[in-house]
Amino acid sequence: MVQDSQKRMAVVLAVVHVGAEEAHQLHVQCHQPSQPYLCHDQLLPNPHLGTPWQVLYSSHSDQAFITMMGFDVETFDFILDAGFAHKWQWTAIPQRDTASGGGAQPGGRSLDAPGALGLILHYLNSTMCKISLQQIFAIIPATVSQYITFGLKIYLATLSSIRDARIEWPGTLADFHKYNQLIIT
Repeated sequence: MVQDSQKRMAVVLAVVHVGAEEAHQLHVQCHQPSQPYLCHDQLLPNPHLGTPWQVLYSSHSDQAFITMMGFDVETFDFILDAGFAHKWQWTAIPQRDTASGGGAQPGGRSLDAPGALGLILHYLNSTMCKISLQQIFAIIPATVSQYITFGLKIYLATLSSIRDARIEWPGTLADFHKYNQLIIT
């Protein structure tokens, strides 16, 4: 009788254990569905060192810059110097969960100004998925999205301040004719 009771108890414990394991697996599947993104542990540990972006940037190869970002090194540096770097460094990134009057935290950013501009230009110049941007820049999905949104505003403000980057209508009818001749010929 004691042996039967022990056998029943062992079977009950085994069923409870298997049920608990299946419940755990179901919980994991429901709360961590297979998503096309990477987590922090799956990325390189420091976005400032040894990332594919850092290798590309340090190469200063015009061909690589044009292929990946649509600009040569000189133009990339010009955009940085024309105000992008200063705006990136000293403009607070808007956060929904913090006070809007807070100052910038430049030392706490995952990307420096060249990295942010590189992210924006990679995003604008390619059809790659954000998961590829995560891998290239070693930053998590929320940071990729936040930096793209914030960086695009800074990029637009920077280009708007560069006279030669503006798109303007010709001022006179003679200018229209001059440009028309350039296009026709």
